[in-house]
Amino acid sequence: MAEQQNSQLSSLRALELRLLHCSIPSSSSSHQSTPTTSFYHLHTLIEQVLQFIESGQYTQALSSDGAKAIFTSQQLNNHKLNDSSESAESFYSEFVPQCVTLFLNANGVEDSAPNSVAKLYKAVLVMAVAVAALLGFTQCNITGPMVKMPPMPLGAIVFGEEEINTDSGGWSEWEVWAQKELMSVGSDLRAKFSNLQCITFAKILLMRTKDLLSEGNDSGVDGARSISWWLARLLIIQQKLLDDRSSSLFDLLQVFMRESLQHIGSLEKIRYYWASLISEEDASAIVSMLHLEAGIMELTYGRVDASRVHFESAAATSRLNFSLSGALGFRTVHQAEPKAQLLLVGSADGDDCSASLGNDFQNKVSTQGENAFPQRPSETHEASDILMTPRFLEDDKKSECSAQDAQNHSMASLQLKPTQQAVILAQCLSIEKRARSDELQRWEMAPYIEAVDCQQSSPFTLQHLCDILRIRWESTRSRTKQRALLMMDKLVQGIYDPSPGATQRMHCCFGVSIPTIPALRKEYGDLLVSCGLIGEAVKVYEDLELWDNLIYCYRLMEKKAAAVELIKARLSERPCDPRLWCSLGDVTSDDKCYEKAQEVSGNKSARAQRALARSAYNRGEYEKSKDLWESAMAMNSMYPDGWFALGAAALKARDVEKALDGFTRAVQLDPENGEAWNNIACLHMVKKKNKEAFIAFKEALKLKRDSWQMWENFSRVAADIGNFSQALEAVQKVLDMTKKKRIDVELLERMLQELELRTATSHSECDALRDSSGSAEAGSNIIRVDPLTSSDKDLAIERETEHLIQSVGKILRQIVQTGGNAEIWGIYARWHKLKGDLAMCSEALLKQVRSYQGSDLWKDKDRFAKFAHASLELCKVYQEISRRNGSRRELSAAEMHLKNTIKQAEAFSNTKEYQDILACLDEVKGAQATP
Repeated sequence: MAEQQNSQLSSLRALELRLLHCSIPSSSSSHQSTPTTSFYHLHTLIEQVLQFIESGQYTQALSSDGAKAIFTSQQLNNHKLNDSSESAESFYSEFVPQCVTLFLNANGVEDSAPNSVAKLYKAVLVMAVAVAALLGFTQCNITGPMVKMPPMPLGAIVFGEEEINTDSGGWSEWEVWAQKELMSVGSDLRAKFSNLQCITFAKILLMRTKDLLSEGNDSGVDGARSISWWLARLLIIQQKLLDDRSSSLFDLLQVFMRESLQHIGSLEKIRYYWASLISEEDASAIVSMLHLEAGIMELTYGRVDASRVHFESAAATSRLNFSLSGALGFRTVHQAEPKAQLLLVGSADGDDCSASLGNDFQNKVSTQGENAFPQRPSETHEASDILMTPRFLEDDKKSECSAQDAQNHSMASLQLKPTQQAVILAQCLSIEKRARSDELQRWEMAPYIEAVDCQQSSPFTLQHLCDILRIRWESTRSRTKQRALLMMDKLVQGIYDPSPGATQRMHCCFGVSIPTIPALRKEYGDLLVSCGLIGEAVKVYEDLELWDNLIYCYRLMEKKAAAVELIKARLSERPCDPRLWCSLGDVTSDDKCYEKAQEVSGNKSARAQRALARSAYNRGEYEKSKDLWESAMAMNSMYPDGWFALGAAALKARDVEKALDGFTRAVQLDPENGEAWNNIACLHMVKKKNKEAFIAFKEALKLKRDSWQMWENFSRVAADIGNFSQALEAVQKVLDMTKKKRIDVELLERMLQELELRTATSHSECDALRDSSGSAEAGSNIIRVDPLTSSDKDLAIERETEHLIQSVGKILRQIVQTGGNAEIWGIYARWHKLKGDLAMCSEALLKQVRSYQGSDLWKDKDRFAKFAHASLELCKVYQEISRRNGSRRELSAAEMHLKNTIKQAEAFSNTKEYQDILACLDEVKGAQATP
């Protein structure tokens, strides 16, 4: 009995493996499973659906006997259908899940257990039908070739083949319902897509099947382990359709991708599940592809570090090692001297790379003929004299590599497997995400693009993405922009070409981040605009219903009224389209349009809510703006600028806690938002949380190093927590940026007080040591302190203090060289005194005194008080110099200065400062009288 069940499961898993191989090239011919007598009918139904999928006939798969077994004619006849959103809601939300439930939980002894083999067979059949709908949608909206599919996945079953094909436009309300269903996750669709019911239908089938398999016993899911992976793939595609990242989709993706990795995320798990049904190379390809898709998912949501881990796992599983290097080569046709070029080098371990595409894949390529894959443009394309790939000197030498160089081949010289090529392109996308968007970033990506470009054979989707990356790169360079436009034109045309067929285009389509067809055409429109071909771009945008881009073009052509009329005309046809109302609001700046968008969307339009929040902020209604932003972010918490805007509105509304929360969420989504980090730091400063402010400022300054205000705030926070070294570095930055015009005198005063305190403490410790050892050193005025008696901590403090003194002096010298004010000269004098240079101290104090002098001195009491304090300090230094040197000259200078001051300051004779000056004069005279 157990042996029979194992045989049944093996046959079932072979079918499941074939379903996976519809998107992952196999190295061998598909394993044909033998139907068991117990489930011969179910096996035959699954086999039929698989054959349709493997041949790219997705519409036929949706009208096959397998689909009819799930959705019987009796059930369909009992459900009355009409062209309304209510009918669509009832059909997809109630009828379809109910049919799946009845089919999987059919009455019978065999079907009673949750993990029965019969139930697993039925689950795989439902999964196959769902995958057919998903791949059909993928063909129409991502990979091509473009075909006309019935808008209703089950239309052929409900209405018959002929009727559904002749009346495909009669069910437009169902497509509108599917559009709203996809947008219910908190984001608008990116553009106009076709056959949206297919992806909605597939999602319902997979979700309901997974729920039913999980009911009662989790082990039931082990019978269809790949269902979580297919769900993750579907959700990634749904995210591609949306204009913004969706937090609810991300949460689901995390769950399903984690389950997929737990079930089949390693070679050991693959071998255990499929045993002898799968070859070692196919197992490696599946694991690599799973990690690639997990990495792409993380990269889509900006989680670069998490994606890097998955990409490294994919590279390791596919036995690919690569790194960037350099070599001399030629980049242009007419270049005479070789220049240094970036080069991707490495090795592909294991099987012979020259035959690594797999027999199944290569056979399909050979049978397609020379038009199976798009031909690469000629190196000497007349549109540019820049070579498509650089010609390296090593290529001209044609010398054989030695054994020790075997690990350092150019990747372009190796014939890589599809998964290995996908790993290289994934790494290229990772660079695009993590590096700053500039010319250097594109040059860092170039070796990865060129390595795949040089491959003799690549799956359609890999070459497609490679071309897109090249176009993005070359469109930014004037010498290759025309070639980029020609390549993009051919790329868009290739979407509609019948060759290669749908089957070949599906290979690796989930393992690379290729844009949807509308997104690709939008890029084409953007490129046309950048080339000045605005009229052509308008046609593209209008066909894709990209109203915002269309408005931009009409504004460039100074035809804003035409844009308004066009949108109003479309609204007369589709008054319940929230995107149209939002676009009309953008061009007219009328809040009523956004309110109407909310009304027709059932208060689910996050874009309209965000627009209302911005409008309230611009009117100064900050409390209302804050509330609107909160509700908008509740719809979609992953909108990139939303949390920052919420923080700004809360800050204006004086809600510090909400502002801090908003800016914190902003940096969680985008850790490179320097302005948000700065605001977090400033809010922590307000709350007197200096340590938190210090950390936030450090993050902000990594991203925005050209703001002297930020450096100044950082210097104050650093000083508050006692990090004087970084405080002085920040002060130096402020001086450099402002050309010595911005000077924080208060901070320098604090720094000097700290250094004076440290020095005084050090001297008091030395005095205490002198007193304790005075009896042993009687008659000697010199105290020798053994450095070994000081602790390491004390020595470190001494070294730090000395370093700080030198740094402060360096800063002060720069300031006084450009002409410092009285306060700076006073601080500079104290610094010289700290160093023990009384002569320089007296000069600095003299300049401070002179800085205070002027016609206003004898009329301004506060200024006189500062002048008197500086004069007293100067005279004390003169007395100290006189005591050390025995010179009378300094005492005479002090006496003369004090007498002149007393003579001119008679108006302040009743002040304490005036009395202090008189007392100081008496001290100076007494010192002069002393022999």
